[in-house]
Amino acid sequence: MIQRIDAVDVAGKRVLTRVDFNVPQDSTGAITDDTRIRESLPTIESIVGRGGIAILMSHLGRPKGARVEKYSLRPIAEHLQTLLPDRRVIVASDCIGDAVEDLCSIAGAGDIVLLENLRFHAEEEANDSAFSAALARLGDVYCNDAFGTAHRAHASTAGVAEHVPTVCAGLLLDKELTYLGSALADPRRPLVSVMGGSKISGKIDVITALMDSCDTILIGGGMMFTFLAAQGHAVGSSLVEHEKLDVAREILSLASQRNINLVLPTDTVIADAFAADAATQVVDVHSIPDGWMGLDIGPETAERYAGTIRTAGTVVWNGPMGVFEFPAFAAGTRAIAEAMAAATVSGTVTIVGGGDSAAAITQFGMSSHVTHVSTGGGASLEFLEGKALPGVVALDR
Repeated sequence: MIQRIDAVDVAGKRVLTRVDFNVPQDSTGAITDDTRIRESLPTIESIVGRGGIAILMSHLGRPKGARVEKYSLRPIAEHLQTLLPDRRVIVASDCIGDAVEDLCSIAGAGDIVLLENLRFHAEEEANDSAFSAALARLGDVYCNDAFGTAHRAHASTAGVAEHVPTVCAGLLLDKELTYLGSALADPRRPLVSVMGGSKISGKIDVITALMDSCDTILIGGGMMFTFLAAQGHAVGSSLVEHEKLDVAREILSLASQRNINLVLPTDTVIADAFAADAATQVVDVHSIPDGWMGLDIGPETAERYAGTIRTAGTVVWNGPMGVFEFPAFAAGTRAIAEAMAAATVSGTVTIVGGGDSAAAITQFGMSSHVTHVSTGGGASLEFLEGKALPGVVALDR
């Protein structure tokens, strides 16, 4: 049983809260997308609004166990203060140690303390017991609201829970588990999965697991060419994982056996180079010339996929349809995003599974037009695969 933060009495207590403030920044350190910070606000408000003290901890970037100033969370704290102008945000100089313990002990009800980057210490990713215990001394209650790191057995996501008497899930983590869980366990039918991304290797287990619950699986992105090559089609210079051709054949065979409608593109936007300004043309997937590569699904496929999405009961989308970072190859991914938004208006439950899909729908300005956009890329994939997430298991008492 996992209890939520709003079911825990936090008045006068220090609530050690794992958040995911690993947000993108430009060369000056300015935050370019604060979605993850904003998504954590309901949990923070639940703590401080009921007289608790929010002790927040997060990682940022990959400092590899050393103090690297460009990965300091101080700019994050300054941004958080602008989002919560009526609260006091205090920045700690480290995430463990006597000085940090003293700072957390004198913080008052309604205060927010942001600890320094957890990954300045190698012990964080090693899930070191002593480091976990040092973190635990900073709080009376442990709350995990960082779905994006829940698939990692780190000190702040798993180890610390062993040292704190009361543990709970934050509102964001609970929302992630509710939406992703219900999409698989009790979906509105038909359940459609849209799977994209560059490689099939990262999605094999997800596609296989989704066959247990999906009615239709729409394939796009670079992985489509491995499937097409597995069927014996020439795909020019398109990305193909030759070592996964047998796996692709097995997936196609399994879908046929289970009567799952696994759909491959019929046309593609091809280019003579992997570049934003490359020459392009739209061709049938069986007519890709030598030296050309597919970088997006074609308009016919996009229209067909959009029609399937608009008539679905539930849609789970993970992975772009093409190289959406280049405008010439963004149309397929945009079509999926627009179809998801239109379906949502009609009552379809639409879930975007984090990572590049979340980045794409945000880029197109449609993230608020779907039911749920996951904040976890790898975590959402592992959850959809049916794997136990260490950060979630640690909360189940």
